[in-house]
Amino acid sequence: MPKRFLLFCFTLFTVLSARAADIKSIGVPYVQNYTKFQYLSGNQNWSITRDEHGVMYFGNEGLLSFDGRYWKRNRMPNGLIVRAVAADGKGRIYAGGFGEFGYWEADKKGFLKYHSLTPLIPKDTQPIKEEIWKIYVSGNKVLFEAFGAIYTYANNKITIVRPEKPFLFLFKTGNRFFAEEIGVGLFELKNDKLSLVPGGAQLGSRVLTILPFGSGGKLLIGTAKNGLFIYDGQTITPWQNQANDFFKAYQLNNGLVISGKYYAFGTILNGVVIMDAAGNVVQHINKSSGLQNNTVLSLYLDNEQNLWAGLDNGIDRIELNSPMYFYFDKTGRFGTVYSSIIFNNKIYLGTNQGLFYSDWLPGAPNKLLQSFNFQLIPGSQGQVWELSLHDGRLLCSHNDGTFQVNGNTITKISALSGGWTIKKFNDNQLIQGCYNGLIIYKKDAAGNWVLDHRIEGFAEPSRLVEQDSKGQLWVSHAYKGVYKVVLSADKKRVVSQKFYDKKSGLPDSYNVGVFNLDNRIVFSSDSGFYVYDDITDKFYKYQQLNKMLNTFSSSNKVIAAIGKKYWFINHGRVALADLATPGKLHIDSNRFSMLNGQMVQNYENISLINNLIYLISVDDGFVILNDRDAIAQSKERLPAVLIRQVENITDKTQLITEMGNGDEVESIPYAENNVRISFSLPYYRQARVRYQYYLEGYSKQWSEWTTTSVKEFMNLSAGTYVFKLRAKINDENLTGVTTYSFEIASPWYAGKLAYVCYVLLLVLAYYVVSRYYAEKLKRHQAEIQDKLKREHEEYLRREAFVNEQQIVTIKNEQLQADLASKSRELANSAMNIVYKNELLQKISEELGSLKDREGKRLPEEQLKKIHKVIDEGMNDNRDWNIFENSFNEAHENFFKKLKQDHPDLVPNDLKLCAYLRMNMSSKEMASLLNISLRGVEIRRYRLRKKLNLEHDKNLTEFLMEL
Repeated sequence: MPKRFLLFCFTLFTVLSARAADIKSIGVPYVQNYTKFQYLSGNQNWSITRDEHGVMYFGNEGLLSFDGRYWKRNRMPNGLIVRAVAADGKGRIYAGGFGEFGYWEADKKGFLKYHSLTPLIPKDTQPIKEEIWKIYVSGNKVLFEAFGAIYTYANNKITIVRPEKPFLFLFKTGNRFFAEEIGVGLFELKNDKLSLVPGGAQLGSRVLTILPFGSGGKLLIGTAKNGLFIYDGQTITPWQNQANDFFKAYQLNNGLVISGKYYAFGTILNGVVIMDAAGNVVQHINKSSGLQNNTVLSLYLDNEQNLWAGLDNGIDRIELNSPMYFYFDKTGRFGTVYSSIIFNNKIYLGTNQGLFYSDWLPGAPNKLLQSFNFQLIPGSQGQVWELSLHDGRLLCSHNDGTFQVNGNTITKISALSGGWTIKKFNDNQLIQGCYNGLIIYKKDAAGNWVLDHRIEGFAEPSRLVEQDSKGQLWVSHAYKGVYKVVLSADKKRVVSQKFYDKKSGLPDSYNVGVFNLDNRIVFSSDSGFYVYDDITDKFYKYQQLNKMLNTFSSSNKVIAAIGKKYWFINHGRVALADLATPGKLHIDSNRFSMLNGQMVQNYENISLINNLIYLISVDDGFVILNDRDAIAQSKERLPAVLIRQVENITDKTQLITEMGNGDEVESIPYAENNVRISFSLPYYRQARVRYQYYLEGYSKQWSEWTTTSVKEFMNLSAGTYVFKLRAKINDENLTGVTTYSFEIASPWYAGKLAYVCYVLLLVLAYYVVSRYYAEKLKRHQAEIQDKLKREHEEYLRREAFVNEQQIVTIKNEQLQADLASKSRELANSAMNIVYKNELLQKISEELGSLKDREGKRLPEEQLKKIHKVIDEGMNDNRDWNIFENSFNEAHENFFKKLKQDHPDLVPNDLKLCAYLRMNMSSKEMASLLNISLRGVEIRRYRLRKKLNLEHDKNLTEFLMEL
């Protein structure tokens, strides 16, 4: 490496490291914008202050406050615009507007209330009819300044100082107060009197800021259009410096001192300018570099070196001690930045439009800033993929080939298109991955890199290339998997190659990268890092690394930093990991959160300038990172967490307190026992803030760390609670514990008065119960007598009832006996009829065989007469009538039911039903009905049809169930 470059790096490292806490002059610090759509108030912010808790206040359309998380606006009387604010550090925020000034203070309930001081103005003086523009707190005094008077508040009284001629503004410098009477000169306020300072008449300009300057009581005076002046106590002389013409052109408006060695000035036309004590401009921040508006109405520097700018439209916070300084191309001149590097006092940006360069740290004293003027190097038009430095030569991998960069010119060293990445191959050779294979470069006699040869036998797109300890090449394909390539001894051709994808253990065939991590080849994927096992020829998850990297295990890019540090980039998120301690890995992502999403995905580029300074490519520019400043930030003292609001959310949201008070216990009604607590940490720099809380009396342990700044507790029981809260910055710095005590009051039925009432009620109840039991005893004795009488009567009734039951039982038994007797009689009667009919039938049959003495048959006429008599005897209805009456008596009017349900039944059907109910045989029924057995079957069939019986229903059972 040339001595000139080594000397430059050493000088840069010395300067930037020695001034790590200083304001850098390269790029601009981080600027955070707060728009009116965020804080929901007016455009203009006239003044800024900060209270003892770290809450910021702004003079806007009312008093605007911000605690790092929540914005809130408090209205002034009559909706006045607040032109001036000042915190006294003791709980009061003084504010002033048109014809009004006073202070805001939290009451016992924690609500911010406004207290007007104008009633204290002596009645014999004219009332205020102008704006209050400045407020200063000095010891036990507060000064309110208007153009026509100064109102001093002390010991609950107002005293007034009026100038002979109107003055513009009052300024506090140390413990001294100065004001310029228009057209007269510079005056100092002493003992409530204005006196012209020696040489003060020399100043004939509009003074807009007066600041302490150097030693010996010197003052730096900033004017509206005539620039800067220095006052040494006797004379006022112009200060000609680098910024003077700028202030004259863009109209200085206000100013303040930074760390005793810098001066920040807000202008009307061109943002904020910061210069050092020698008058050199070190920063210029305007709309083109991050501000929302170029008109700066107010400036305020907090304890953490945040420069707050109240603008004509919005509020901006400039992080002066940020470890990162930004340079953005707001004009879109050089497009999207893919790579950047510093070489030989020049900075190069490789973009999608070509290779651009500018002088680095030119040190030209006649310029306002060490600004950049990027120019396109002729012939470099097109896509630049990578800029890399190898043995003192800067190489540019380009879509159209590969170039060596020489100052502001380039020389093509390879015409093979599409060079992606160049890596060191050995001491004398470089290897490059291209669109269609691999290329080897070597040094010529002058030490320049030239094309040696293209490796034969491999023509795959080679996005990433790494060489392992065995000399094998691992090539990441642009769109699929990886290749293992083994070269011949002369490195000119491929001896063997093997493609690996999902079949080989990789999680996918796409988005697989190959990187050298601490001399070990690792393979990145969306599923984590993998390593190759040459014994099994398979890929396996790198479990130990993935576990330590946590969410960064799916990083798509790994870039070497310094020593054993590596940048891991996970699809836009950036972290720096330190592998110096074996078995441990410390990863830091929070400090670099400002870079998240600003780099070109898959083409992220971070160049190491020296051991502390990094050059980082972002979409439309670059970032300078000083790692020492980032480390210093992690050791800063943190403010306390604030309880910002406590609300009742039982039915509808009702505010209980605006500021948690740790000294008093807030009492909350039991009916409002659903509570929401909002909190914040007044820490304004870009960082990861997480909270942990613990409700004593409710929880058993601290909660998990969370970024949520609100917590709800539902259905709290009566009792006293202590809400404990703490915060952590970037998972490193821990704040102290903030407490907020409150109690859920007992319900009305559990209060002291309720308990007194309960005692009285118990006494009354005892008396009532005693009387009640005495009366009850009497009633009980009478009831016993009545009960005995009733029991005796009941016994007699039961005896009578038992007797009646016995009589009924006997009667039922008698009736059953009678029924059985009747049934037997009925059966006997039926059998007698059967016997009679069988006898008559037998006689009829015997008559047919009878013969006279001569052996002849009896005459037919005689036989007919006899048969007629027999038939009449067999069909005599008198027997049936007697049978029917007896049957009805025995079977509860069986025939009436049968006729009622089936009126189409004829007498023969009824007879058959009766015989069937008595379970007679077919032969007996044939005898009774004087028909054949076949006739009985036919009648049974016809009867089933008339009764509409189902096929599987038994006729006899049906009749017996009737």
